[in-house]
Amino acid sequence: MELREEDVLNLATRVLSEERFNHILAVADHAVNLAKHHGLDPVQARCAGLAHDLAKELPIKDQLDLARRWNLLHYPEDEQSPYVLHGRLSAYWLEHYFKVGDSDVLAAIANHTLGRPGMSHLEMLIYSADLTESSRDFPKVDKLRQSLYDDLEKGTLACVKHTLIYLRESKRPIHPLTELTYEDLQRRINVGT
Repeated sequence: MELREEDVLNLATRVLSEERFNHILAVADHAVNLAKHHGLDPVQARCAGLAHDLAKELPIKDQLDLARRWNLLHYPEDEQSPYVLHGRLSAYWLEHYFKVGDSDVLAAIANHTLGRPGMSHLEMLIYSADLTESSRDFPKVDKLRQSLYDDLEKGTLACVKHTLIYLRESKRPIHPLTELTYEDLQRRINVGT
């Protein structure tokens, strides 16, 4: 089944707070603009943007329990920092309970928090739109937004680098997938030059 905007909005209004709902709307709007700019499917971008945080507000214990039950724990860091699980949970939920079959949209939802090596353009777009949507207000966010319009791969690399710096400076754990994503994007960009 195709993921439809009205279905996601209906589900989101039932499971998300007003603040989180406003965030997904902003991510979806930003994702659509980026998709149109880069010749990607704006409908896929909008649906992935709307659905990326559907499991975000589940209690952490419930997220861990579901991730165990659905075999979504792939790294020790997944249990140590369970706040990274909501993307995978959201994608699994949509695929298995709502019969969504769009693997590109599901991958973008699943990987929007940590990234992964070999990300598609849609995955990069949702990862980056989540960080740079219009309500985000941190130093250099405007520069990151512009870099995404200039070049999606280089802009996504800048977003991943920003995240790594933030995590290091705040002494928070860094998931190996985020480091692998950074290394992969660097390789892709260097090979392309």
